Amino acid sequence: MASLFDPAIFRSIRLRNRIGVSPMCQYFSNEGKASDWHLVHLGSRAVGGAALVMAEATAVTAQGRISPTDAGLWSDDQVAPLVPIARFIKEHGAVPGIQLAHAGRKASTAAPFAQKKGFLKKEEGGWDIVGASPVPFNPGDPPPRELTIAEIGSIRESFRAATLRAKAAGFQWLELHAAHGYLLHSFHSPLANRRSDAYGGSLENRIRFTLETARTMRAEWPSDLPMSVRLSCTDWVDGGWTLDDSIVLARRLKDEGIDLIDCSSGATVPGVKYPVGPGWQVPLSEGVRSKAGIATAAVGMISEAKQADEILRSGKADLVMLAREMLRDPYWALHAATALGRREAIPLPPPYDYVVR
Repeated sequence: MASLFDPAIFRSIRLRNRIGVSPMCQYFSNEGKASDWHLVHLGSRAVGGAALVMAEATAVTAQGRISPTDAGLWSDDQVAPLVPIARFIKEHGAVPGIQLAHAGRKASTAAPFAQKKGFLKKEEGGWDIVGASPVPFNPGDPPPRELTIAEIGSIRESFRAATLRAKAAGFQWLELHAAHGYLLHSFHSPLANRRSDAYGGSLENRIRFTLETARTMRAEWPSDLPMSVRLSCTDWVDGGWTLDDSIVLARRLKDEGIDLIDCSSGATVPGVKYPVGPGWQVPLSEGVRSKAGIATAAVGMISEAKQADEILRSGKADLVMLAREMLRDPYWALHAATALGRREAIPLPPPYDYVVR
C-alpha cells in the first residue's frame, strides 16, 4: 500500500504525495471573482508542500451561490482572476483543482462571519432558491421552488459551461460537488427529494441528475486530466441516504469516467448528532474504495502525520484531504514529512529552502 509521501498517478497527472487541500469556502469573492486573497490562500498551501490544492466550491450560476460573496464561474469574466492562481500553484509543484457546485435549497445564506445570520431575504441581498422539492433546509425558512425538468437541464448546461471555464483558467483537476445537502445531494436523499418524476422516488431516479451532470462535465473535461466527485456518503439519519447507496453511485460514476470519490458525509438536515472524532469519516472512504473499486479521498479530523500515513498504508484511501488543519498550518505537509523522517520529500522554494533545510 502507498504511504503519505508516495506519488499518485491519475491519468496524466502526477501528485507528488498523497496530501490534498480540501475545497474551503472563503466567502471573500466580489461578484464571484477571485482576488489576491485567493492567490495567497491557495498559493501558500502549494508552497507548503501539498500535492493537490483545491479551490473552493465555485458556483455555476449566480442563483447557486451559498452566499453573496461566493466564488463563481458562471461568467467568462470570472476566468481571468483564476489564471494566475492556477499558474502559481503549478509553478510550486502542486496540482491546481477546482470544485464546481450549486447550493440548491441552501443558497441565499449569509456568510458565516457576517453580522446577519442565516437565510437572506431579497431586501437583505438574497434571491429566490430552488431545489429538488419544496422542502426547506431549516424549519421556518422559505421552501425552495421545485425545479422543472427543463430547469434541471439548464443547470446541467451551466455545469458544462463552467467546466470549459475551469479548463480555460488552467486547472488540472476538476471536482463535482454532490455533497453536504447542496443541490445534487438533495436529489440523492429521500429527506429532501419528494419528487414523483424521473428524478425522484427510486434510487436510480434520485441519482440521475448527478450521473447526467458528471457525464456532461467529463465529456468537456480533457481526457488526460482527472475528475472527482465529492459525496456525502451517508446522511447519518434513518430514512436518508446511506453508505450502501453511495457505493452504488460510486460504481456508476466510475463507469462515467470519474477517477476518485471524495468521501465526506452529512449536512442534509440540521440538528444531526455526528460521531465526530479523529478520522471519523475514514470508514466511509474505506467502504467506497473496497466495495466500489474506485480510488477515494478520506476527510474528517485528519490532523497527525502518523494518522494520515496509516490511513493510506492500510488501504482506507488513496489521498487524504485536509481542511481546518491546513488553515492552522499551511506547511502541514512539510511538518508531516519531518515527523515521518521524509523531509527530503518536500523541497521548499529556494528563498525558504536554504534557510529551513
